[in-house]
Amino acid sequence: MLNGFATQNVYSADLDAAAAWYADVLGIEPYFRRAGYVEFRVGPYEHEFGIIDAAYRPDAATVPGGPILYWQVDDVAAVNASLLERGATEFQPVTVRGEGFVTASVVDPFGNLLGVMENVHFAGVRERLGA
Repeated sequence: MLNGFATQNVYSADLDAAAAWYADVLGIEPYFRRAGYVEFRVGPYEHEFGIIDAAYRPDAATVPGGPILYWQVDDVAAVNASLLERGATEFQPVTVRGEGFVTASVVDPFGNLLGVMENVHFAGVRERLGA
């Protein structure tokens, strides 16, 4: 039934600033732009990451909450430090979960949760697919 993640969307009251911040973090420019929306294709599987103008947010949340989507990285501590240097704030510290899993999460400068993870299963998939 569920085949995997297609797109993750976050919100920002300053779409241009958020697009620039994520372009710096991801090391790529958005591939798609239209009024109120910017989208990136990320990684070997071209996962979609979109930023929507906060005017279209369906709720009036004022604090980060809800599920955290974790992005696969090779070094959680280094990526977490880099995100903090870029103006994110710590939400959950680097945490060793055991058996090849390490996580951390931050709040980006626009109020969205961003998780990073070392995940042995993802690394195995990358190896099998040659990505």
